[in-house]
Amino acid sequence: MGRRTADATARAIIIAKRIAARDDVKARRKIADFPGRLRYAKRELCIAEQAWRHVADAGIRRRLVFAHPEILKAIPEASLHYRGIALLSLKRVQEIAGAVETWERNPSAARVSDDKALRVCRLYNAIIGSIILDSADWTLENGYRNVLATLGITADGSIRNIIGQEAETAIKRQTLDWARAHGLLTSAEAGGGGSVWQLTGGVRMIFGSEPDIAFEKDGKVAVVVEVKGGKDPAGALERLGAVKKTFDETPVGCKDFLIAGVVTPTMRERLDEMRMERDFDIDRLLHVDAGWTEFTNEIFHHALRIAPDSVRPIR
Repeated sequence: MGRRTADATARAIIIAKRIAARDDVKARRKIADFPGRLRYAKRELCIAEQAWRHVADAGIRRRLVFAHPEILKAIPEASLHYRGIALLSLKRVQEIAGAVETWERNPSAARVSDDKALRVCRLYNAIIGSIILDSADWTLENGYRNVLATLGITADGSIRNIIGQEAETAIKRQTLDWARAHGLLTSAEAGGGGSVWQLTGGVRMIFGSEPDIAFEKDGKVAVVVEVKGGKDPAGALERLGAVKKTFDETPVGCKDFLIAGVVTPTMRERLDEMRMERDFDIDRLLHVDAGWTEFTNEIFHHALRIAPDSVRPIR
C-alpha cells in the first residue's frame, strides 16, 4: 500500500469512527431530557420569529433546534448538536464567539460562563434561523443531516494530527514487537503500567510523552525518541518547539532522535542547528521495510549496542 493510499485509508477510518461514535445522538438525548421548562427570549437569543413559527407549526420541540444558555451551561456537549445544525466549524465558532472545543470533547472539565453561553447561543440561533428560512420545507431530519456533515468536516479538519497520534501509537507498538521478535525483551517491569520494559544489556525501554520513547542504560537516559507524526505543515514549527523543549532537557551524552510526519524547509534549517543525532520520516518507517531497518539499526545497534547490525525487519 502506497503512502497516499495509506493516508487516505487512515483518514477514512478515523472519520468513520468519529461518526459511528454518535456523540451527536448522545448530546441530542441529553437535550431532550433536560428537566424543566425553558423560557426563550427570542430577541435576546437571536431567534427569527418566522423560523420559530416554522418549528412550532412542524411540531418540533424547540430545544432540539434552538440553543438556550441554560442547556449549554448544564450540558456543554450540546454545543455539538447546535453547531452541527448551523454547519459551523470549531474554528469558525472560535473566531466569532470563542473556543467551544472543550465543551464538546471534555465536557466534565468545561466551565461555561453566562456571557459565553449567551454569545454562543446567539451565533448558533442566528445561523440556524437563516438556514430554516432559506428552506421552504425544513425539517429536523435536515438538521440531523447537517450535524453528521459537520462531524465529518470537523474530523477532516484535524485529521492530520489525529493520524499523527495514531502513527505514534504504531511506532511504539512496532518497536515493542521488534524488540520481542529479536530476543531483546526480557520482561515487562512490575508497576510500569504496560509502558516500561526490561531489555537485554541492562536497558529499560519507557513509553510515555515528552519523550515518547526513552531508553535508560546504567541508570541514565541514553537514547530519546520523539514522535511528531502530525502532517499539517502549518503546525510544523509548533511541533518543533515541543521537540526542542524535550531535547533540551535530556542529559549530556544522550542521543536524541526525531520521527516526523512532515519537515518544512524552515523546520529543516532549525533541525540542522539542533543537538540531535538524526530525524526519520514516519511514512518511510511505517511503510518501507528499509526505513524501519535503518531506524532499528540506529537505535538498537549504533546507539544502545544491544543488537547486531542489519538485522531483518521483522514486523
